[in-house]
Amino acid sequence: QLQASGGGLVQAGGSTRLSCAASGNINNINYIDWYRQVSGKQREWVASITSGAIKDYADSVKGRFTIFRDNAKNTVYLQMNSLKPEDTAVYYCHARQGSGYWGQGTQVTVSS
Repeated sequence: QLQASGGGLVQAGGSTRLSCAASGNINNINYIDWYRQVSGKQREWVASITSGAIKDYADSVKGRFTIFRDNAKNTVYLQMNSLKPEDTAVYYCHARQGSGYWGQGTQVTVSS
């Protein structure tokens, strides 16, 4: 089970951090992803981190967002800097374990 939190209302150019807490040991999860979705649009992949801390990012967020993990807290974070209005979305974390499972979404709204 994943529990996402963080986000809220942020001004353009600002920062916020999302958290994705796992109920179990995240070292057992090969990949944890962040996705985002705007109402009426497809869910979009944002970033991934492996159990070995290898990271990957969508081009739209590269250089602005950082994914990292705290294994002691079984939590993966998404640090979001230099936010733009187009980053406004509901953000979801996802575990690629078994058939995969999602956390609940957390809203990020970037005001211009």
